Amino acid sequence: MPLGPGKYDQICTEIREKTNASGVIVIIIDGTLGNGFSCQVDQKLILKLPDILEFMAKEIREHPENS
Repeated sequence: MPLGPGKYDQICTEIREKTNASGVIVIIIDGTLGNGFSCQVDQKLILKLPDILEFMAKEIREHPENS
């Protein structure tokens, strides 16, 4: 994952601050700046990201009607 500012970091920061979250992942599809994502998490959570994303993918596959 690249480090440093990305095209959707501002939006990710706003969501993280407004929700007081310890981590946020924003995925943009066909946005005004094109496709992209931004991820901001506490260092203690970074190693949990693959499990979180795999859980999300599993849920989407099993329950596409809820996506």
